[in-house]
Amino acid sequence: MRDRDVNLLAGFPPVIDRRTRVLILGSFPSAASLAAGEYYAHPQNQFWRVLGALLGQPLREMPYVARLQAVRKAGIGIWDIYATCEREGSLDSAIRAGIENDLGGLRHSAPALRRIGFNGRTAAKRLREVEALGYEAVVLPSTSPAHAGMKFEDKLARWRAALLG
Repeated sequence: MRDRDVNLLAGFPPVIDRRTRVLILGSFPSAASLAAGEYYAHPQNQFWRVLGALLGQPLREMPYVARLQAVRKAGIGIWDIYATCEREGSLDSAIRAGIENDLGGLRHSAPALRRIGFNGRTAAKRLREVEALGYEAVVLPSTSPAHAGMKFEDKLARWRAALLG
């Protein structure tokens, strides 16, 4: 077995504040997101399209900073379950040696937080932990382009029911 360089990847800080009522947890930023320095930067990821439809705002067309301001104003936060990991490519199944973000600190940084929505099944691996912390937890259909088996309208309906219902 030959040695290879292991690339340790670092995720992004949380997009939360004291008004955050709902937190959307993904797994880890894609290669496109890491390159852009933005959450959900892959053009085929439906995250900004879904949230834009829920909030009635053209989030996909807005500059990134304005998107973050809009979601914060709506009481929505964004973060990932992993702080760092090793991964080749962007698939969740390729994540190795993941170091988890500290969800226990959310009580202090987001005291209004009540519900956490997991963007896909990999993120939902921390569902029981989130429930043990006293939050309502919901598993959402992934917005990733790797999970294109569900129609946009069906994803949107599930996200609407889970986050706004």
